[in-house]
Amino acid sequence: MNTPLRNEHFLHLYELTNLKNQTVQLARWPVHKSVGLRVLCITDGKFEWTIEGQKYILYPNDVLVICPWQTLGHQAGTLEIGAFEWLTVVPEVLEKETDLRLGAWSNLLEGDQKITGKLLAAHAPVVLPQFKLVHDIILKIDNEIERAEFAFQTRVNQLIDELLVVIVRQLGQQQNQRRDFPQVFQKLEQLLREDLEHPWTVEEMSAIVGLGSTAFTEKVKAFSGFSPLNYLINIRISEAIKLMKRTNKSLTDIALEMGFYSSQHFSTTFKKLTGYTPGQYRKKVMNDE
Repeated sequence: MNTPLRNEHFLHLYELTNLKNQTVQLARWPVHKSVGLRVLCITDGKFEWTIEGQKYILYPNDVLVICPWQTLGHQAGTLEIGAFEWLTVVPEVLEKETDLRLGAWSNLLEGDQKITGKLLAAHAPVVLPQFKLVHDIILKIDNEIERAEFAFQTRVNQLIDELLVVIVRQLGQQQNQRRDFPQVFQKLEQLLREDLEHPWTVEEMSAIVGLGSTAFTEKVKAFSGFSPLNYLINIRISEAIKLMKRTNKSLTDIALEMGFYSSQHFSTTFKKLTGYTPGQYRKKVMNDE
């Protein structure tokens, strides 16, 4: 498998490659940045690579996901004996501070793409030990391209979507297994506060921590005393109060920035939680000062 993909059929794919190395080669695998979103899977041998300045030892079926701004390679540039494969997707947008937009080829919902980008950026570099499913999907993609049968372009794009979905699910499960819930919850809250304008759902929030919706809801209630959506509303109101205190933004702008669908919705919710309308609260703060 060494398939050149940057053509009229797959403008969003940069490469699909299987590299088999039978002798140690010097200056063959220096530390470098990826062209796009790169998914690598070790298929044979043992590799010691440096990712973002940190050393990792990788074994067969270990998977890496490298974002465009990250560096990967051997510290001395050495390519060790073994084999690995990789697929590189070039999204329309994927940067640290922006949402992931894959492009018109993908059938993933906009919200799912956004969550995928946030998770990959937050946990970069993503290292998934013993995750052979990625190899299986990459092999299917290569077979579809090589055979070029009816609707193969559609099938390849579906498989790339599937690849990203299984990676995000595995990442969520891995993070949940490695940390206790308070730590996971703290990471989730950070992501929520960074993008309160997004219409978060329970399904999206539970996916981030690698739990089903029911289990996630139960854990959030036990941990915070609120349902997930009510906890989110409390975060939105607390952040709105901060903006009202330190900025002169209009209440309508604050409402929309905090994820409320209207100023009336914001006002009703604000009064329910604080006892004041946003206007009354702002005047009270100004008078107190």
